[in-house]
Amino acid sequence: MPHLHRLAAFLIVAAVAVGLLLPSAGRGGRTPEANARRAGSEAAASRADTAASPVAGTGRGRRAVAPPSPAAAPPRPAFDHAKAAAAARAVGANEVGQVPILMIHRVLTKPKVSLDRTPAQLYAEFSRLATEGYVPVTAAEFATGRMNVPAGRHPVVLTFDDGSPTHLAFDAAGNPAPDTAVGVIERVAREHPGFRPVATFFVNADPFALGDRSAGAMRWLAQRGYEVANHTTRHLDMTGMSHGEVAKEIGTDQKMITDATGVPPVTFAFPFGAPARLAWAEHGEAGGARWDFRGMFLAGWRPADSPFAKDYDPRQIPRIRDDGRIREDDCRQFCSIAWLDWLARNPDKRYTSDGDPATVALPQAKMIYLARGLADRACPY
Repeated sequence: MPHLHRLAAFLIVAAVAVGLLLPSAGRGGRTPEANARRAGSEAAASRADTAASPVAGTGRGRRAVAPPSPAAAPPRPAFDHAKAAAAARAVGANEVGQVPILMIHRVLTKPKVSLDRTPAQLYAEFSRLATEGYVPVTAAEFATGRMNVPAGRHPVVLTFDDGSPTHLAFDAAGNPAPDTAVGVIERVAREHPGFRPVATFFVNADPFALGDRSAGAMRWLAQRGYEVANHTTRHLDMTGMSHGEVAKEIGTDQKMITDATGVPPVTFAFPFGAPARLAWAEHGEAGGARWDFRGMFLAGWRPADSPFAKDYDPRQIPRIRDDGRIREDDCRQFCSIAWLDWLARNPDKRYTSDGDPATVALPQAKMIYLARGLADRACPY
């Protein structure tokens, strides 16, 4: 029996040894042919690494291969102020100049009240903007100072209040209806390639009156570069509200937009242009959402200060009522057509880009208007 035990132990050890030495499809899932292919590819890779390596070593006839070193990032060229200043001067850059922010309500073929605009009026005004070198940016891009506008061009912000069905509707093919705000913007962009098809829509509950399709419409806008922003849930006058009421109106709207688009709004427009306590609206938490607005917008008044100008107040950004030179509400002097005429006559007052978002270019004489803390970005000429 002891002999049998010794024989059994020998057979077990031999079987284990054979199992370890022979390739097996069950261990790692490789057949002998697969292992041969793997060995061949590894050998080829080793030869390639050896040939590419600048480090040589010996070891029984083989070259030692040094581990690859990470590729060094190319050195960034030093900022050439003289060159940048010359380029800014060539286009008359003034990035502390004023920016027109248009405030638009309904878009109707047959206007019913004075705030209404027709598709033809919008088309004519937006076409004018395009030919005069204006490039649309969103309210968020303006408020955060991220206006990537080509050199010599001017930013303009197109804002639409209340989420009217005249702002966005779709035809049978799923395209924006041509007489809606988005339809007009897209048409002008097709005819003027430098005119970015973007705008900001300050919405309330049930944006664009699309019911259960509202979330999809907001998502459609966000995916195409448009901004959907906060205008409170019920569009009530906030001046007499308590802190809690203000927070609820903002928070529920914030949650609705964020849930639909995945993008928490960073801009806000006061209903009726009448602000509540600014600190209450600026940041808070309610209705299942948080907010910390970078820009809060009023109703019509005048072009806005540049976000790089010392007088800029992100909590009270003025907008221009979109209208012609009419008597009502002193539009002959203070509505969009009048202000665009004024900016055309006073180009030194208008924001003109140098084409470089990293700098704030301006004439040397206008350095007194630069906001504090921006000296390191300034490119005066």
